[in-house]
Amino acid sequence: MNQFNEYNISEEIIKALDILEYKEATAVQKNVIPKLLEYKNLLVKSQTGSGKTAAFGIPIVEHLDWEERKAQALILVPTRELALQIQSEIFNIGRYKRIKVEAIFGRSSFESQERNLRQMVHVIVATPGRLIDHIGRDTIDLSAVQTLIIDEADEMLAMGFIDQVQKVVKSVKGLKNIALFSATLPDEIVKLSKEIMKNSEHIEVENENVIEKRIQQDVYYVEQKDKLALIEDIITVENPDTSILFCNTKAMVEKVADFLWDLGIDVETLHGDMEQRDRTRVIQDFKINKFRYLVASDVAARGLDIDDVDIVFNVDIPENTNSYIHRIGRTARVDKEGKAISFVDSFTKKYLDIILEESNNQIEVKKGPSKSLVDDRKESFKAKIKRKTKIRKEKGHDFNVDIMKIHINAGKKTKLRPVDVVGAICSIDGVEKSDIGVISIVDLSTFVEILNGKGNMVLKALQEQTIKGRLRKVSKANPSEYERSIS
Repeated sequence: MNQFNEYNISEEIIKALDILEYKEATAVQKNVIPKLLEYKNLLVKSQTGSGKTAAFGIPIVEHLDWEERKAQALILVPTRELALQIQSEIFNIGRYKRIKVEAIFGRSSFESQERNLRQMVHVIVATPGRLIDHIGRDTIDLSAVQTLIIDEADEMLAMGFIDQVQKVVKSVKGLKNIALFSATLPDEIVKLSKEIMKNSEHIEVENENVIEKRIQQDVYYVEQKDKLALIEDIITVENPDTSILFCNTKAMVEKVADFLWDLGIDVETLHGDMEQRDRTRVIQDFKINKFRYLVASDVAARGLDIDDVDIVFNVDIPENTNSYIHRIGRTARVDKEGKAISFVDSFTKKYLDIILEESNNQIEVKKGPSKSLVDDRKESFKAKIKRKTKIRKEKGHDFNVDIMKIHINAGKKTKLRPVDVVGAICSIDGVEKSDIGVISIVDLSTFVEILNGKGNMVLKALQEQTIKGRLRKVSKANPSEYERSIS
């Protein structure tokens, strides 16, 4: 039995959670879901990788009124990667409730976002700067928003977004509740929570399975000139299946990636100067295990939800504790064990001292592996990097078993509306409204999800069934065109 049944949530959500393999609630979910279902104001300290997106995503989806065209929930996040991650997870949780989730962030087409926001949107996930741009240009309607989630609040603080967060809160009228989530609770975050929320409950999950206990944390003292050679020795000995190597600068990202490439390792990079489509591609490919090694700046430390990252390497130790916590949190997701290895030179030792002083992390000082050990492991290492990786299924892949996406050759320019599509499909014998998923209408096309394994039936019937008084060309949707229509 699915443990989430205890929360008296919709069957459509339970069905989606089953497919996502969410059977037992995590500690943060047990503490947060009942409160948010009651529209409580919350300040939540929650470790990274604890399942908090579902903790606020499930109540949000449960509360949504599908008939309401305006956004009913707003989620603020610090980075575009996290925005896309949360958009995907909430969309999947609400798949059978046919919800539309829009992600808006900078360095992406403002006009495209404006166009999507004019359609039916149930949930908006946004970075503060771009959201304020939309508010200032009156291209977003937040009048129906009931719940505001502020995620990764400590990172918002570190990135200088707190003033923008406060501005957004003042711009949203009629809120029923606010929930603020943070991996750490510096004084500024506690102060912010008191300013924006009344009668809030403070939840600090007491979890015996805390991330510090699940991650073996090692440090190697090494001068900068010797760092790459030591990295080669350690990855040869450790021989991870999947690894992220964090660097503090783009230049170092490129230097390390080139070094690994010369060793014969299939490696990709991720940093802030990349185009968004390239960043999205790299993250997606890494999630499904197309390559083993990702070299990244801190842009990847948030919103990168990978099931199995064996080792996180801090090629450069980060300058603050928050960054360290979020970096190492890419391993040991939810309840798994992991490893974090940091390299510290005489200049960056001061950053490690700060991390040790401000956290409870137990970090063990190690010496580099012996030459004999490296030599013993070399053949095994070379064999693994030559083998093709085993591609993983994407989260939500199993939705495709009983969902067919169809394309109708008509759209907004032919004045086609969702009600026309629903009416035509529901007139087919054996098909009900609950068999229709997300409907996305663009200028000349309409994309519809047909649920419950009835796709072929609907596709066949619509070859002869009129839609808004006319026969339309109806076919299976091209996957890439469909994804663009809902994103």
